[in-house]
Amino acid sequence: MNDENPFIQVPIEVTVSVGRARPLVRDLLRLDRDAILPLDRRVDDPVELFIGDRLIARGELQEAEDGSGQLTVRLTEVAAPGGGL
Repeated sequence: MNDENPFIQVPIEVTVSVGRARPLVRDLLRLDRDAILPLDRRVDDPVELFIGDRLIARGELQEAEDGSGQLTVRLTEVAAPGGGL
């Protein structure tokens, strides 16, 4: 990695996708507190990491080891630069 690149210090947003829901509009209109919205994934399925619409990695959700309760992602697959998964 080129440390002289002026963009190396620019923060970038990474989106972690845990799943998708496809409810009917009728069902969405009935949602209230404590409602449960089923997703298309299981609890132990990998999550996907995106920059924009590009899939850059997959991983597993974990709790931070410092006991803070912070949610983290342990990467299990990483796309090659310019490539995909």
